[in-house]
Amino acid sequence: MTNNFLPFLIAFVTSTSLCNAQTEKIDTDRPDQTESAVTVPKKWIQFEMGFLKQSDNYRSNEHEIIFQHPTLLTKYGVTKWAELRLITTYGTERVKSGNVISYRLNGIQSVQLGGKFNFFKEKGLRPKTSIIAHYDFARLRTPYRDTIDGVNFRFTMQHTLTKKISVGYNLGMEWPRFGSPPAYIYTFAPGLNISENWYCYLEIFGSFYKNRNAQHSIDGGLAYFVSDNLKLDLSSGFGISRNAPDWYLAVGGSFRFKTGK
Repeated sequence: MTNNFLPFLIAFVTSTSLCNAQTEKIDTDRPDQTESAVTVPKKWIQFEMGFLKQSDNYRSNEHEIIFQHPTLLTKYGVTKWAELRLITTYGTERVKSGNVISYRLNGIQSVQLGGKFNFFKEKGLRPKTSIIAHYDFARLRTPYRDTIDGVNFRFTMQHTLTKKISVGYNLGMEWPRFGSPPAYIYTFAPGLNISENWYCYLEIFGSFYKNRNAQHSIDGGLAYFVSDNLKLDLSSGFGISRNAPDWYLAVGGSFRFKTGK
């Protein structure tokens, strides 16, 4: 199996390198929670995959651990300013009471279909601005299947401060199911290009419902560009409010290729 995989890997990395002159470096929505304002180039397809472990002692005697293995964001560039998006997540949820696992659930945690549309280019104090919207197919979840679907959207803004420093931030709303109260979401993430191939960021993000305690968290991460079309990442964060998850750790990778002329 290794002998078959190695030539494929070499061919893939070589093919991505041949496209370097055609477009800018791959721009991804992961690993931070701040979605990028950049859309995938026209007729390119992009895959962003990650694996996550999240821990939360949300009750005095219960410990919840959530695994995402994996979450996959598939994007396709329709025009220079629009992309189609599909989010699919398969995971495991495990709850321990003391040293005993009280229950364990495996299944599809999320299926969302939507798009990203860029309507402002960056100019002076005006950030590059896009809107992302998804339809959440709650009826396709297993477990926690719901007969009522949901929807979400967010505005994504991005400032280039210098050649090395940029700032991204999001504001949005999400309805886990139609008719339910919305959650208000925010993110703020300064980023630094350490070198030609290395990137790092710090971020604060959270959400809150009306008449409920908010969730606020901090995270940070690193990304490495293997080529202009292949990127690896590592990130971790922790909650700074009582209702937020205690911590999470994630690793992933993203790549893209052109599908036509």
